[in-house]
Amino acid sequence: MREKKLARKITYHTFVILFGIVMIYPVLWMISGSFKDNADILRGTLSLIPTKAKLDNYANGWRGFGGTTFATFFKNSLLITTIATFGTVLSSSLVAYSLSRIRFRGRKLWFTCMIATMMLPSQVIIIPQYLIYYRLGLVPGYVPLILPYFCGQPFFIYQMMQFMQGIPRELDEAAKIDGCSKYRIYSTIILPLLKPSIVTTVIIQFYWKWDDYMGPLLYLSRPASYTASIAIKLFADSASVTDYGAMFAMSTLSLVPVFLIFLFFNRYLVEGIGTSGLKG
Repeated sequence: MREKKLARKITYHTFVILFGIVMIYPVLWMISGSFKDNADILRGTLSLIPTKAKLDNYANGWRGFGGTTFATFFKNSLLITTIATFGTVLSSSLVAYSLSRIRFRGRKLWFTCMIATMMLPSQVIIIPQYLIYYRLGLVPGYVPLILPYFCGQPFFIYQMMQFMQGIPRELDEAAKIDGCSKYRIYSTIILPLLKPSIVTTVIIQFYWKWDDYMGPLLYLSRPASYTASIAIKLFADSASVTDYGAMFAMSTLSLVPVFLIFLFFNRYLVEGIGTSGLKG
């Protein structure tokens, strides 16, 4: 029995390690490519060790193009992503609270409509949404990239509703007896208890928005307003020589904010996904 258990453990850990290497290898290759020259990258070798380390890829990439440094692109991405993430947390938690804890006429209908929008492909609404913002005079600009996130996001609304199911309703009743309004109950009781779910929302939404390419491509037209995702793509020039080393260098730097967010809030992410309410 011990030998069988040991064999199972060895097989399991070997599989996990090999699978982990396969998953992380492209990222390691990109980081390695940030220290290679174009010839070394285009050679297509699987080696992670550069033939000759080229450290100026980061300097060349950070210099940017058109008189705009990559610091500006990172600042633009950080501004849009931070505000959109804040809007997602605020609006989604409010909608989740109303649908989960407040009884009103038509609640089930609105919940069904909200769930139905999750099944609607984002590509379907790109053109109508663009036309609306264009006629409102908001294109080009950051507003179309931020405003929708202050109107609730169905995925996160549903996630927060599921988390709220585990919060005893007796807390709401006790607060009502003490004279608390619905907004006071939301801000002083529900919101603090939603911390794991909120952190989960922050991590996922930050990653999704930071990685967004289509939105900035549609709504931004000035190079000085571009985000990091657009700027990285512009290193690939079909009419000239593509600087792959600089592209990989800036791609590597673009991973840093997402990595730090995940690193600091990882334990809350696991708790927010793995639980659905209070612990006894």
